[in-house]
Amino acid sequence: MDGMSELVIETHELSKRFGRKLALDALTLRVPRGGVHAVVGSNGAGKSTLFRVLLGILSPTAGSSRILGEDSQTLTPETRGKIGLVHEEHTLPSWMTVQGLTNMQRSLYPRWKEGTYGEVLGHFQVLPEQKISQLSRGERAGLNLALALAQGPEVLILDEPTLGLDVVAKQAFLESLLFAGEGEECTVLYCSHQMDEIERVADNLIILERGSLVSMAPPEEFCRRVSGWVVDWTSPPPEVRAIPGFLQARDVDGQQQLMVLDQDEGFSECLEILGANAVLRLPIGLNQAVNAYLTRNHSSPNA
Repeated sequence: MDGMSELVIETHELSKRFGRKLALDALTLRVPRGGVHAVVGSNGAGKSTLFRVLLGILSPTAGSSRILGEDSQTLTPETRGKIGLVHEEHTLPSWMTVQGLTNMQRSLYPRWKEGTYGEVLGHFQVLPEQKISQLSRGERAGLNLALALAQGPEVLILDEPTLGLDVVAKQAFLESLLFAGEGEECTVLYCSHQMDEIERVADNLIILERGSLVSMAPPEEFCRRVSGWVVDWTSPPPEVRAIPGFLQARDVDGQQQLMVLDQDEGFSECLEILGANAVLRLPIGLNQAVNAYLTRNHSSPNA
């Protein structure tokens, strides 16, 4: 590894303010080398701001950030060449042909991987002679990913890359990403609101809330922390402050569905003590777990 740091992303009390809005709030984050790290959070959580600071597009208001061992604000051309980026707009020069753009990119990156480029682009119906302006959104997304992966990046940042893609294009994109991750020394930061994508590709789940880090763990580990319960109360439900680990509640056909954090099987006994007549545990998916966690402060009818 040439003595390289095992951390590819490091931020220390990183803050970014836009007027009165605090987009990043003393964020301290350490992302290890390798794997796919999914960054999730509600709109306005600071995900895109974090990426822009890491890339040196924005300057922090306070704190610091490093990528591949260098300060984000003073990245050398050599280090920038080791960072790939695919964002939701998939903006490419519309007047160029696919072949012309590929030739230009191939000449710029000494680590260019022709096999990776061909394999990834093969998932999409893209012809070399086509102009970029003739490509569909899904085809542009595929070309963008192929170009980014072929440059042999050490870090690949994907900011909502499948937004607006149809089912077929999204499937091809994810399959290409999974293929490219096999045996590659590339660390992927993947931002998406689609939990089905996260469950499929992510090794690590990073949850941001109001510009701060609130959780960092493998998706399955985070999902185990959240449990769902259907409760039939003998009397009106207790105040939520009395329910350990309360995240979310909603009424369904006279029963209450509860989502709670960090509770084991003994939680059912706790509910019975609080007045539950019947208790049933529900299976919980990642989408439900993350949604309950992110809406926990304003999801209760009697909070």
